[in-house]
Amino acid sequence: MPPAITASGNGVDESRLKFLRGRYSYASITDKISDVVLTRPTHWGWYAGFALCTLLTLLFVIAIAYLFATGVGIWGVDIPVAWAFAITNFVWWVGIGHAGTFISAFLLLLRQKWRTSVNRFAEAMTIFAVAMAGLMPILHLGRPWFFYWLVPYPDIMNVWPQWRSPLVWDIFAIGTYIVVSILFWYMGLIPDLATLRDRSDSRVKQIVYGLFALGWRGEARQWKRFDTAYLLMAGLATPLVVSVHSVVSLDFSIGNTPGWHSTIFPPYFVAGALFSGFAMALTISIPLRAIFGLKDFITARHLDNIAKVMLVCGLLVAYSYVVEIFMAFYSGDEFEKFMVVNRMTGPYAPIYWTVVFCNVVVAQLMWWKRVRLSTLALFVISIIVNIGMWLERFMIIVTSLHRDFLPSSWDVYYPTFWDWATLFGSLGAFAWLFLLFVRFLPAISISEMRKLVLEKREGET
Repeated sequence: MPPAITASGNGVDESRLKFLRGRYSYASITDKISDVVLTRPTHWGWYAGFALCTLLTLLFVIAIAYLFATGVGIWGVDIPVAWAFAITNFVWWVGIGHAGTFISAFLLLLRQKWRTSVNRFAEAMTIFAVAMAGLMPILHLGRPWFFYWLVPYPDIMNVWPQWRSPLVWDIFAIGTYIVVSILFWYMGLIPDLATLRDRSDSRVKQIVYGLFALGWRGEARQWKRFDTAYLLMAGLATPLVVSVHSVVSLDFSIGNTPGWHSTIFPPYFVAGALFSGFAMALTISIPLRAIFGLKDFITARHLDNIAKVMLVCGLLVAYSYVVEIFMAFYSGDEFEKFMVVNRMTGPYAPIYWTVVFCNVVVAQLMWWKRVRLSTLALFVISIIVNIGMWLERFMIIVTSLHRDFLPSSWDVYYPTFWDWATLFGSLGAFAWLFLLFVRFLPAISISEMRKLVLEKREGET
C-alpha cells in the first residue's frame, strides 16, 4: 500500500515528493489508476451513493414529466416573481462548471503542474454541471417543446429569434461552453482509453475502449499532434471562463430591475462562479480520494491550492457585495436603496444574512494553513459555500422581483414541492452521471501523470 499522506512544514507532501522521485514506476502509476476501472471490486459506498442518486434522478424525471404535462403553474412562481428556482438553478449550475474549465485550460496555459491530478474529474464535473444548467432555461420556457425556436435555423415563415432576448444569448453561451468542454475532455481521454483498451481482460471492454481510443498507439507523431491540438483547445476554452458567465450576468444587468441593473455583474458573476466551482471540486475530490485510495495523486497540496483559489474568489465576492451596497446609496436611486434595505430587513432577510455568513465569514477560515490542510474542514467549508452561493443566486433573483415599482404588485414567493424536486433531482442526476464516470473512466489522467513523473526525473538528472 502507498504511504500515508503527511504535510511537511513548508506545505509540500512528503509522499508526493517520493512519488515524483521515482517511488512509483510507470507500471505502478498505470496500475493504481486503471485498476479502479478494470479490476478493483466496486466499493460499497459507490453502490449506496448510486442507489440514492438513482432515486433522485427518477424524481427529477418525474418532476420534468409533470411539468411538461401541467405547466409552470406547478412551481411557486407568480407575478412579479416570474423567475425563481429554475433560473437560480441555471446560474448556480453554470457557475459550478467554471472550475473545470479554469483548472483544465487556464492552468494548463500557465504550466501549473498541480492541475494534473484534478483536471480530469474537474472536466467531467463541468460537462455534467453544464448539462444540468442547460435544462433549466428550457424547463422555464412554459412551452419547452418549442425550445428550438431560440436557435436561428432557416425558417420559411421568416420568424427569427428575438436577438435582444437573453434566452437567445444563453443558447449560444451554453451551447459553445458544453461543446468545447466535451471536446477538451474527450481529447485528454484518448491516450487513457488506449491504456484501458490494452490492459482490459474483457473482450467487450477492449472493443468499447478501442473504438473511443480512435486507433491511438502512442507514436511520437501522434503525441506531437496531440500536444499541439490540446494546447490549442486550451487556448480556445480559456476565454470561456470569462465570457460564459458574463453573458449569464447580462441576462440580469440589461434590465432596469433594482438590484440587477449594474455594470459590476460580469466580474461579480465570474468570481462567484469560480468560488462555487472550486467549492464543488473540493466536495467531489475529498470523498473520491478517500474511497478509491487516490491520496497519493490528489494530495493535501492539491486541496491546499484549491482552497487558496477559493479564498481569492471569496474575497472578490465579498468586495462585490460591498460595492453593490455602496453604489446603491451613492447613486441616489430610491429604488436601489430600497432594494438593499429590503434585502437586509425584508421577508427574505434571513437568506441575505445566511449568504453573508456562508460566502464571507466562513471563507475567511481558509486564511489558516491548518484549515487548508484539514480534509474534514475543507469538506464542510465547501458544502457551506455551495449552499451560500445557491442562496446568493436566489437572493439576487427573488428579492429584486418580489418588490417591484408598484406596491400594488408586491408579493412573496413560496417554493412548492416541485420546485424542491427539480433542485434536488438535478443534484441527484449530476451525482449519478459523475458516479458512472468514476466507475468506467479514469478519474485521474494516466498519461499526464506519467509525463509529470518523467519531467521530474529528467529535472533531477
